[in-house]
Amino acid sequence: MENLRVSLLQAELAWEDKTANLQRFDEKIEALTATTDLILLPEMFTTGFSMNAPALAESMDGPTMQWLAGQAAKSRAVVAGSFIALEKGRYYNRFVWMRPDGSWAVYDKRHLFAYAGEDRTYSPGEKRLMVELKGWKICPLICYDLRFPVWSRNTENYDLLLYVANFPERRRQAWTALLTARAIENQAYTIGVNRVGKDGQDIAYSGDSCVVDYEGNALYHLAEVEGVHTLELSADAQQAFREKFPFLKDQDVFRYGG
Repeated sequence: MENLRVSLLQAELAWEDKTANLQRFDEKIEALTATTDLILLPEMFTTGFSMNAPALAESMDGPTMQWLAGQAAKSRAVVAGSFIALEKGRYYNRFVWMRPDGSWAVYDKRHLFAYAGEDRTYSPGEKRLMVELKGWKICPLICYDLRFPVWSRNTENYDLLLYVANFPERRRQAWTALLTARAIENQAYTIGVNRVGKDGQDIAYSGDSCVVDYEGNALYHLAEVEGVHTLELSADAQQAFREKFPFLKDQDVFRYGG
């Protein structure tokens, strides 16, 4: 299994302005100077964390999907993030894994943030997604999913756990602590990509996008400002750690509720 190069794009999001946000990410992806395998964008990267789904939702052949396909082809990397999707009359906070060849996979956010009314607007996902890249098995999740460890349980022997988010500044301690916990308990590289700035509800976001290794060590952390960062994850180092400390074989067995 080869090493994996991942690029994190932490950005301010223009409130419910798809054109401005796509232009912003156009520029950030264009500015990538290092070769990368995976480009990660925040949750609802075209709109911010909005409950205005009737006005903002798109079909799976809409402009956001077309943009993702174009960026993946041009960069020759997987491009991934979530947007507001409409399918069969229902709205979803949908993560898209867009490959350079134009094929894609999706994950619908399972745990909807009732405190902000997300559960009254969106439908929950029913199953996890596992995707493969350069031999890595990857589990992508979204924001509030971070608080529910059974949902991220490493029963499939995945190698990388991803969270794309709009996680508020007021709960930044929970964000960093839980990302570290998920990495340690699952013995897997764990990445969280968050936004910065304020949204249309005057909620502040500090970013704190980070990469945590399988031992809980922070390999990268960026707060308060926009930034683009690429780093390489070592498959051999993670595997050696798992072989030396085979904790996963002792984990409890759970049945998921969905």
